[in-house]
Amino acid sequence: MRLTRVALHLARGIAIAAFVFPWLDKARRAGHARRWAARLLRVLAIRLELKGAPPSAGTAALLVANHVSWLDPFVISAVRPVRFVAKSEVRRWPVIGWLTAQGGTVFVVRSRRHHTAYVNQSVVAAMRSGEVFAVFPEGTTTDGSVVLPFHASLLQPAFESGAPLVPVALRYLRADGSLCTEAAYDGDKTIFDTLRAMVALPAIRAELQFLAPLAGADHRHRRALARAAEHAIASALRRAAPHTHTETAAGLRAATR
Repeated sequence: MRLTRVALHLARGIAIAAFVFPWLDKARRAGHARRWAARLLRVLAIRLELKGAPPSAGTAALLVANHVSWLDPFVISAVRPVRFVAKSEVRRWPVIGWLTAQGGTVFVVRSRRHHTAYVNQSVVAAMRSGEVFAVFPEGTTTDGSVVLPFHASLLQPAFESGAPLVPVALRYLRADGSLCTEAAYDGDKTIFDTLRAMVALPAIRAELQFLAPLAGADHRHRRALARAAEHAIASALRRAAPHTHTETAAGLRAATR
């Protein structure tokens, strides 16, 4: 029954994007997107727990989040409508890819050299006019138990626009507080696989934490900014920072020489 409600809600989202969005201004589109995303979470019996405060309206920022599920953009949008930067493969995801495109997502073709730089320039221009963007710089999804190294190139707009970079920590938990791997869109799972697994659970808790903003001017290079964001998110999720294992291994090798 819940799968049917999800399908109906997705169909409603397609109808709104196709027949209503063309007649609305940016603010009203954002309102529709936020309400639709919040309703999707309710249909899936996902309780959203918010910590920290998202950027206020009219304040440009670049949100940087860890990536677990195809649900991640909708969890964020249920709190604060933003535009996303995503890999072009997301555009081919069934239904979800089309919906995110209609919501203003900018897609990066990773196989095309210099395309990231081209996309970054359009993002910078939009941010200078007050827009908020979000990226998932791990470049792929995980089961939520780790934080992967961030691709620093996607953080360049925070340097060029002068807008703050806001780390966002996201995780899904079962009712007993354990990690909800059912929500993860990783490995060989399909979107339908994750849907079936999620609706089999009585409830899911999505924790969304907006952390202290980072200023690009405080870091010598975008790689340093990426490292700072990684550590902030890993710390909030109580996970080892991506480079900790590498640095520890390097230290052990040096000590045995």
